[in-house]
Amino acid sequence: MKRILFVCAGNICRSPVAEAVVRAEFARAGIDVLVASAGTGPWHIGKPADARAQASALERGYDLSSHRARRVSADDFGQFDLLLAMDRDNLADLSARCPDEYAGKLGLFLPFAGVDTPQEVADPYYGGPEDFTRVVDLAISGAKGMLALLGMA
Repeated sequence: MKRILFVCAGNICRSPVAEAVVRAEFARAGIDVLVASAGTGPWHIGKPADARAQASALERGYDLSSHRARRVSADDFGQFDLLLAMDRDNLADLSARCPDEYAGKLGLFLPFAGVDTPQEVADPYYGGPEDFTRVVDLAISGAKGMLALLGMA
């Protein structure tokens, strides 16, 4: 079984949305995958996903209500097959903390999924509802891209 960790800064907006969308879309396709998310920073540990992220995801049928934020741990590098960051800043943070033997597991979510533009999922935290909707749209595109890479779309 593949194990994928999605990573953003605080683990309350982008990465929990990607986690929920990928989990649901892979389940619909009958693919057994363990999906989780984490943040590079400690600001929101133990808190639920941002209410705006929850609302925008729920509008599209993805439930984030059980999510609780956590920070990337040293164990994550060995436990997950892929650690996919939402943007270059978080990828740089992961790279700085990653033991050399696991560096090949790191990447950006959208390019890994075959999405060419944009290459990053912009942080919606200081934006409006449309920014949160865009995160859900990109997570759906990314999930479909990952399924296509596996020949399941």
